[in-house]
Amino acid sequence: MTITLYGIPNCDQVKKARTWLDELGRSYHFHDFKKAGVTPALIDGWLQQVDWEVLLNRKGTTWRKLPDERKAAIVDADSAAALMLESPSIIKRPVLVSDAAVHVGFTDAAYQQFFKK
Repeated sequence: MTITLYGIPNCDQVKKARTWLDELGRSYHFHDFKKAGVTPALIDGWLQQVDWEVLLNRKGTTWRKLPDERKAAIVDADSAAALMLESPSIIKRPVLVSDAAVHVGFTDAAYQQFFKK
């Protein structure tokens, strides 16, 4: 199983996910999307498996700093994807991708379930 963990290194949830994977000896590739970026194809692939409202982080600083007009314009997957491409920090972290599955966020229980599949 090929595993890629997407996020930014200083995010607490990403740190927890990386620690979890490391402690269990899971091999994975880490993709820092602030440095390596994200592509439309990558976001579209995630959105085929995860609802845009799950992938869009409306609790973070990046969202809170947006003007109200910009926030109000995010009404569907296309507008959310455009914002995620413009500002990858608005993507909820981490995004865990295996060969055929995508999981957003981190909890021990969710990762245990993800790897049972």
